Amino acid sequence: MSTAQEIEPGVRRTLLPSGLRVVTEQMSGVRSAAVGVWVGVGSRDETPEQHGCSHFLEHLLFKGTPSRTALDISVALDSVGGEFNAYTAKEYTVFHARILDRDLPMAIDVLGDMISSSLITSDDVEAEREVILDEIAMHDDDADDVVHNLFAAQAYGADTPLGRGIAGTFDSIRGMSRETIADFYRARYRPENMVVAAAGNLDHDEVVRQVEAAFGRQGFLDTVADPIAPRAGTPLPVASGTVTETRAFEQANVVLGVPGFGRDDERRFALSIVNATLGGGTSSRLFQEVREKRGLAYSVYSFVSGHADTGVIGVAVGCLPEKTEETLATVRAELAKLAAHGITADELRLAKGQLAGGVVLGLEDSASRMSRLGKAELVHDQMLTIDDVLHRMDAVTLEECREVARLYGGPEILAIVGP
Repeated sequence: MSTAQEIEPGVRRTLLPSGLRVVTEQMSGVRSAAVGVWVGVGSRDETPEQHGCSHFLEHLLFKGTPSRTALDISVALDSVGGEFNAYTAKEYTVFHARILDRDLPMAIDVLGDMISSSLITSDDVEAEREVILDEIAMHDDDADDVVHNLFAAQAYGADTPLGRGIAGTFDSIRGMSRETIADFYRARYRPENMVVAAAGNLDHDEVVRQVEAAFGRQGFLDTVADPIAPRAGTPLPVASGTVTETRAFEQANVVLGVPGFGRDDERRFALSIVNATLGGGTSSRLFQEVREKRGLAYSVYSFVSGHADTGVIGVAVGCLPEKTEETLATVRAELAKLAAHGITADELRLAKGQLAGGVVLGLEDSASRMSRLGKAELVHDQMLTIDDVLHRMDAVTLEECREVARLYGGPEILAIVGP
């Protein structure tokens, strides 16, 4: 067995010869555990012909292995009251389970079997194809999904990997062959491109042994490789402009944004404070001005979206169609004021307290702790301790916030969907 490295108290990391990384956190006083397999592949890794393949594959890995049927996989977790799911993002895919601590070995075994030994049969591909087409149709009826996809297409380009939707299109899913999916699986689902993260009442060495047994099927761990480093690259440009789409929705849904920066940029802590001040809660500028004072919208919030090499920041709001222009004018005025003057000392103190509470309270359960470990190991250039994160946020100055706030005066990206 490879030697375990202690990253912070309670957190240990083992690198297996195959390149598979195992990171765990021992949590005292809990009876649960969470485990996730983080795979470094997402929709931005697809060619136009593979559009939607990562998400398609996420579905198919639940369909069976040489030793388990799809029903066996479902029953294994249901029989112990476990939570079992997966999701696909633009830069990674995650399969995760939350169970009682005593059932962690079973969850690891099921996940390892699925990830390393999926059959991906032609029958399963055809059956799941219809499910995914129905899912695409469902998202196409969701105004929030539609406007954010439209916004991304404008910002990054509709024909680029980051600008395309994660699930694919009706045409791309209908035209995708079983061979295309199987080739993608073999090429991307490699040990060196994966992290197994677990948190809860566990023993790190035991987890490593269980991972080696579960993932060792079909010779999956027999190769020797270095782990693939976090995704990097030269900063990608973001295109300004306006795009609209007519839909028979009751509301007008608006996303207004500007270029940001990549997720590991040192300015991210200052940006999180500015974002919280702008639209991060009921005391935020946008909530107070758009909803409380003017009654223009029920929901309004600001967001930060960062990828490895690029990013956007912006505001999302839904309003009655006849209030679109007034709502946009109000949001633009708030962004202009923020860009010109930054935030106040009182707002800085409030946002720091809000974010610190969110960080700590958001890590009270094993699932959130597991996600912190997996994401940090797979996609970030370093794993910061919770204390490090709190210290970095607390050290942000008013001038740093004002400098970041100037981004909100950048070239505008606007997407509007409505009647």
